[in-house]
Amino acid sequence: MSHPREHQVEITPEVLLKAYACGIFPMAESADDPGLYWIEPERRGVIPLNDFTVSSRLARTVRSDRFEIRIDHDFEAVIDHCAAPAEGRGSTWISRRIRKLYCDLHARGHCHSVEAWQDGALVGGLYGVRLGRAFFGESMFHTARDASKVALVHLVARLRRGGFVLLDTQFVTDHLRSFGAIEVPKRQYSRLLAQALQAGEADFYCWPPGEAITGSVCLQSVSHTS
Repeated sequence: MSHPREHQVEITPEVLLKAYACGIFPMAESADDPGLYWIEPERRGVIPLNDFTVSSRLARTVRSDRFEIRIDHDFEAVIDHCAAPAEGRGSTWISRRIRKLYCDLHARGHCHSVEAWQDGALVGGLYGVRLGRAFFGESMFHTARDASKVALVHLVARLRRGGFVLLDTQFVTDHLRSFGAIEVPKRQYSRLLAQALQAGEADFYCWPPGEAITGSVCLQSVSHTS
């Protein structure tokens, strides 16, 4: 990974989108850090949308509709949960400045949340940035088992149906690898990104935000189970 470089001018939502289009994204050292740093990994994490894998156990959970999946229902709550300390993670890169930038992007229609609700409570979800036919996954959380995984399956189904061609995960973890995530060299990633940005606009709302999508319908849009 290349060394972070502190940005010397004001970062606006428009500047942030231009950065994503160039293959870089910002992070903060901690929740209280006022500075932001550009990150450009030498190897980038992606989930090939045609090779997304769902285990048979997770498929049963998705099909059970244990969680109600909502889109952009409470974006700010999702980013707050992602920023909160969790098991195995005592600190976060989501600073107040980061939070405001992505909330502003959400208000402009370029940042979305996929949320898992249970008994009227938000128990898991993820958020990310949409640009062209690319979706850049930023962070995810769960307070109930499998909630964030189910949200990810619903995200991929929506991306496939909506005509997206790139799902960027920034980095690859063992958790993401189980879904088919791979690392690609920076040069290859640049080609994938260019293709996604030159191919027009995908439709994140191919299913309307208020439309309840069952797990069975979701799984029909996801190609592989294991």
